[in-house]
Amino acid sequence: MKKQGNRLVTIIGIILCVLLLPILIINITLITKSYTNKDDVPSVMGYYPMIVLTDSMNPVIKSGDLIIGKVVSASDIKKNDIISFFDPDGDGNSVVTHRVVEILNDGGNLQFRTKGDANNTFDNLLVDSSDVVGVYSTKISGAGNVAMFMSSTTGLIVCVLVPIIILIIVDVVRRKKYEQALKNDTDELMAELKRLKAEKANKGK
Repeated sequence: MKKQGNRLVTIIGIILCVLLLPILIINITLITKSYTNKDDVPSVMGYYPMIVLTDSMNPVIKSGDLIIGKVVSASDIKKNDIISFFDPDGDGNSVVTHRVVEILNDGGNLQFRTKGDANNTFDNLLVDSSDVVGVYSTKISGAGNVAMFMSSTTGLIVCVLVPIIILIIVDVVRRKKYEQALKNDTDELMAELKRLKAEKANKGK
């Protein structure tokens, strides 16, 4: 029963490490890139994560979803593709993910007319090729809300620090139990040796 409990704890520990380690590595990579190259959206191996904050692409993409996009050349973008781009009508830092409804070629410079699926009108300004981040690839429904929670102080404590502390406590308790069991076995062995010596001494009399 104890062995099964130890195995279960070990399995849970491995699962937590497998889940948390990639998240930590990716987060560290994204944070590092966001500081070293502030003009680009941070990506890993050509793919970038992005949290959706509005329902302008509903029902395909909803607020709170985590989307994964692929960094591509502007020449690879086709009509009806969903692209992420620095909003030409914004502050230069906000990124929008909308559908391409028309592609224009202005003297060799590609521009894109975009529109949110849930919006009644096109976006105010054309998107220049230099403002394109990439093309939408897939989404994880609701994961954006989870990601935002994990990036908060409370989320870091609940999702990272607490599991690590639990693993450390479990490991310490398990080691103490193992050491106690080893001591008990040693004491039993020494007691048995002492008994055998006493029996041998009695027989010799």
